[in-house]
Amino acid sequence: MRVHRRLHGRGALFDTDPAGLVPRLVGLRPHAHRATPVEHPREPPFVVLTGARGLGKSAVLGELRDAYKGHTPVALIDCEAAEFAAPPAGHSAEAWSPVSQALLVIAEQLAEPVTGAGRITFPRLMSGLVAVAAGGWRDADSERIRREVERILLLNESGSWIAGFAGRWAGRVAANVAAAATGTGQLLQSAIEATLESVSENYVHRRRQRAAVWWRDYPGAGRNPRRGLMLLSGHFRAGGSSRAHAERHLVRALLADLTDAYAGVLPRMQRLGRPLVLVDNAQSAPGPGLTDPVLKDRSEGIADQVVFIAALRGTSRPALRNAVRRALPEVARRSDWTPDPASASSRALLVSLPPLSADDTLHVVDEYAGPPQLPYGIHRLTGGNPLGIEVLAQSAAQNGTTSLGELLTADVRLHEDRDGRPAYLELLDRLVPADRLDELTVLAAAHDHDSATALADALLPDDFGPADVRALQTRLVEEGLPEVPGRFVGDPFVRTLLLLRLHHHSPDHGRWRAAHETLLAHYAPADDSPARAGYRLHHELALGVTESAVAYLRDTFPVQDTRTWLRTLRFVASAPYFHAHDAEGRDSAIHGDRRAAIALGRTDAVQEVPEGVDAVLHLRVRRLLHAVWQLTDPLAPPDPKVGDRLRFELEQLSNLRPAGNALLWRASRDWPEDALAGRPLTVPDDEGEA
Repeated sequence: MRVHRRLHGRGALFDTDPAGLVPRLVGLRPHAHRATPVEHPREPPFVVLTGARGLGKSAVLGELRDAYKGHTPVALIDCEAAEFAAPPAGHSAEAWSPVSQALLVIAEQLAEPVTGAGRITFPRLMSGLVAVAAGGWRDADSERIRREVERILLLNESGSWIAGFAGRWAGRVAANVAAAATGTGQLLQSAIEATLESVSENYVHRRRQRAAVWWRDYPGAGRNPRRGLMLLSGHFRAGGSSRAHAERHLVRALLADLTDAYAGVLPRMQRLGRPLVLVDNAQSAPGPGLTDPVLKDRSEGIADQVVFIAALRGTSRPALRNAVRRALPEVARRSDWTPDPASASSRALLVSLPPLSADDTLHVVDEYAGPPQLPYGIHRLTGGNPLGIEVLAQSAAQNGTTSLGELLTADVRLHEDRDGRPAYLELLDRLVPADRLDELTVLAAAHDHDSATALADALLPDDFGPADVRALQTRLVEEGLPEVPGRFVGDPFVRTLLLLRLHHHSPDHGRWRAAHETLLAHYAPADDSPARAGYRLHHELALGVTESAVAYLRDTFPVQDTRTWLRTLRFVASAPYFHAHDAEGRDSAIHGDRRAAIALGRTDAVQEVPEGVDAVLHLRVRRLLHAVWQLTDPLAPPDPKVGDRLRFELEQLSNLRPAGNALLWRASRDWPEDALAGRPLTVPDDEGEA
């Protein structure tokens, strides 16, 4: 099947033989008008794709729309689009909401004809939307009312289109409604009367007549559809929980219209696939206002056959706490979804999108061409983030470089109508909250709340205090970024991008130095514990100062617990390194990476060993520190020769510490192998520690 390049590794959703999750729910093969057996024929789960930014949720929804458009009714909305942020100019806020706008946009898309079947009409939803809109027409002119009504009434236009804005029937009804709304008497009641009368006159079929009186079942309507619509409009204008009540019935009207479209023998024969509604960024309004009513109605026995696929930034939201959870591979052949009758949120099926595998990355990068080692380096850097892989692959194709650092800092043009920008900025625009990019750029150097607060006090505006730091931490977790002890920003790829932006904040890297110097002061000796020493040495190393780290690791090696010593070495050597610095931490005139040369002992002859120390141990620790630093740098491909040297140095150290011999020997085997494979280094028997 045809799949967008960013959708490698998503076959569990799209496969046709055997069928993936979406074909099994829709009952139709992607990109074809061919039926496939339906899973969950009585009630489909409300599927929610979860994950952090950049994992391809939007790309999946876009591909689903393309795969089913023209074959079965399909609609796609982005809840973060501008059209859902505020009412159009001239519209009353009391008669508009993101949910009402979303229902209009969704119905407009679902109404489009598909193979073997004509347009779907939405008489119930249309009547409800007119009643809601009429509540804001008090000071409106007739032309604005006409335009607004015509768009809504087109949801009920089943005939062919004619030139101009509206179909013939919709135009006539709009004129009647506009005339009633601007005449004497009660405006809202006049508009509702004109709408219902026109709908009733137009339909003689029994099923359509049922649609005309559907609103009589609105709570409090007393079997009177006109009163039902009046109450709907009043509840909507009241806002708060009353509006939520009205919006729930508008969502129900949409689903009832879709159910009607599939009722009867002929429609069922003509329409092979279930309707498909795709909701991107469902964590934002109108997402919850669409999701929650569907789940509640289904749990109360109000059935529908619509397949909802939503994309949610993060891993969940409180209203979905009892949803069934599955990893993507688990739904490839069957979902094993069974709702709990006592829980509305169990009607949802949360499917987490994983990062791409190394093989998937290879396929993506190969589409742009490049040297054999480039896919491995990109996968190691990005951790399989699909957006990161795509942007770096495009940067390689456009710039002809293979250095990961240069791929990130080089301009990449992602849109034909926009100039190119540095790749790391393009990525940050889409991987972190835009309203907190400047704060995160500074706080990425922090390790916890206290160190982040120290950075905020020194480098951020006065109005960004400890509470804001904590709120930002919470927000990152809610958006799906991992919590990692010792890192304020837990995702290694996002953290690397933020630190790169910090380093390039100014030509003299002043803000970079200020951030690390602030943290040096924050971790100044107090109890001088290994943890505080490790943080301090980490930031010295980030500034290019290596002597203190070598001295500390040399002096503590004979006396410190071996496991603690290895953890300290690993953490200190995880310091960011973007290019060479001189001994004072300033930019070096030569920007070559000298770590491999130091690790391989090529600079030992010119190295001055401090007086009174074991020269052999000093140089060995120095080589070891630079070896780990080079091998674990996400921006530098690990050097196999350095890996061999790491193995040798750890072996030799194991001979010097009988008590820690087993740990050092195990590290000498595991660390080089893990580093060259792009895996984190683990301390033997201590895999859970940071």
